[in-house]
Amino acid sequence: MAAGVKHDYHLVNPSPWPLIGSISAVAMAMGGVAWMKGLFGLPAHTSWLFFAGLAGVLFTMIVWWRDVVIEANEGDHTPVVSIGLRYGMILFIASEVMFFVAWFWIFFEMALFHHVRAASSIDDVRAAWATWPPKGVETVPAFQLPLVNTLTLLLSGTTVTWAHHALQTGDRKGAKIGLFLTICLGVLFTSIQAYEYNHILEHKYFFGGEGQANSGLYGSSFFMATGFHGFHVLIGTIFLTVCLARLLAGGFTPQKHFGFEAAAWYWHFVDVVWLFLFAFIYVIFGTHVGSPG
Repeated sequence: MAAGVKHDYHLVNPSPWPLIGSISAVAMAMGGVAWMKGLFGLPAHTSWLFFAGLAGVLFTMIVWWRDVVIEANEGDHTPVVSIGLRYGMILFIASEVMFFVAWFWIFFEMALFHHVRAASSIDDVRAAWATWPPKGVETVPAFQLPLVNTLTLLLSGTTVTWAHHALQTGDRKGAKIGLFLTICLGVLFTSIQAYEYNHILEHKYFFGGEGQANSGLYGSSFFMATGFHGFHVLIGTIFLTVCLARLLAGGFTPQKHFGFEAAAWYWHFVDVVWLFLFAFIYVIFGTHVGSPG
């Protein structure tokens, strides 16, 4: 505890959460395989192991972050420890950047070099890569719901910056208002994207000539990139909601508020990723309408 801090490089008390979290993550991964393919005598579609592991992971996240908050409030986070927390968040966001690079990589590979792949002697490969987007696939109009979501996230970036600045200057009321508005905009973004996905299914975008969701790599890359981004927006919204709860409970000061600062960094990260998604997937490489199958 704070009374035991003798130097800047303070080591907190031993924690069981890394071990419990690791066991839960392994159970969740094995449960996911069992759910889809069957594993260790468990038939396919057996989901209980996955959800048990997921519950363990979520529980670990809650109690571990609770302990970190307690450590901060009790003075264990010295300036050197705080620097370590910042480096950790920066490296986490860097790993998330590389995660999205993978989806952009396959999308650009298809968009820019599909004519090279189309020269393949394999019929399926040649047909899949012959045109971009694939023949018979109608893309989502960029300047409708995607544009609204772009404006929503851009506005949320300004409100979270307002909340951060207000907290730094001691304006707790302004910080609460700005943070609340950011959370509302995050919920609005998620709602619009859910409506967009439903609209895609209803109007059979990406469906091709067979009337089924069979657009191959184009649809897969679209849904993986935009879907994972939407998942990150959901995580960021929860992150900011926890910060708002802490702020309402009297937490954070102008000098010590890294929990909120980390949430703001994460939120700006999802903003930037969406700008790339909108510019390249929706506008530059997504405005063409494939010929009917």
